[in-house]
Amino acid sequence: MISKPMKRMWLCSVPALLTSAALLAQAPPSGGGQQPNMPSQQPSQTRPAPGEAPGTAPTAQNFGDQAFVVKALEGGAAEVQLGQLAEQKSQSNDVKQFAAKMVSEHQQMADKWFKPVAQQIGASEPKGPSKKDKKMIEKMQGLSGQQFDTEYIQMMVKDHRQDLKDFQNEAQMAQDPNVKQVAQQGADVIQKHLQMIEQIAQAHNVPVEGKSKEMSSK
Repeated sequence: MISKPMKRMWLCSVPALLTSAALLAQAPPSGGGQQPNMPSQQPSQTRPAPGEAPGTAPTAQNFGDQAFVVKALEGGAAEVQLGQLAEQKSQSNDVKQFAAKMVSEHQQMADKWFKPVAQQIGASEPKGPSKKDKKMIEKMQGLSGQQFDTEYIQMMVKDHRQDLKDFQNEAQMAQDPNVKQVAQQGADVIQKHLQMIEQIAQAHNVPVEGKSKEMSSK
């Protein structure tokens, strides 16, 4: 049995222990616990994927950027194949030199600019020219001599005028900054090509429709 003096001491210590426990319960938590884990979840929720934010549906403008990049790659592939054909079939040195420039620079534009951007924005890289351009290439394969040069010059003037419009419009309207950049860079290159082929058309007395004065401004 507990003696009376010991029992009295034990009863006196109980309130003190209860008070200490209450104070400990009210004290703020130390640096441990679950709080450090909360910020680590934030980056995965806010980090955007290339071209668009994760978890968001592509907008019409996203699809517009993708369509432009795909079309630019298709057109570039057609320029390369037509240029290679002109290098073989043309009888004029200036046309051959222009064709060689088309092969070199359009291939560089595709490899250095548009293919990397296509991957960034999730656009499917085309396997080659469009069906329309393939038919035109087949038509050109059946031509030769002056007839080939005339058709090639007229085609290059028409295509580069249209391409310059498309590239300049995309440079203003693109939502993705990478697409906007390559569109502007491409417009600069195409404008130089257009000036060259228009001079060749004039030198060969090849009639072309319309003028491109409005295209001189960026």
